[in-house]
Amino acid sequence: MSVIRIGSGAPWEAVVGYSRVVVRGEAAWVSGTTAVVDGAVVHPGDAAAQTRQCLATIEQSLERAGFTLNDVVRTRMFVTDISRWEEVGRAHGEVFGDIRPATTMVQVAALIDPAMLVEIEADAVRGVPA
Repeated sequence: MSVIRIGSGAPWEAVVGYSRVVVRGEAAWVSGTTAVVDGAVVHPGDAAAQTRQCLATIEQSLERAGFTLNDVVRTRMFVTDISRWEEVGRAHGEVFGDIRPATTMVQVAALIDPAMLVEIEADAVRGVPA
């Protein structure tokens, strides 16, 4: 079974050595995704808006790989301030409230850019019944 690696064109993919999405068979794994658009962190200070941007980028990445948000079975959320869990959680729920993947939210000491408040990974399996 072959592995398909899809990049986003971000300059740090080659430096770090990763792909935005890796697909094998009916499964896809989306790398940690932050609220970066055109190389800049968007929505500084707004955890909910950054979460929405992360999820929009994940959705676009999955679609490029032939998946949808309905195929997502797991997400992992890394936040820099767990006291803001509800802002992040509510934004996640806006997208995944009916899909209800397994999920984790943990606080981390920092992300690559201090303006980043959240990073999200997603795993998907094509054709998962609703």
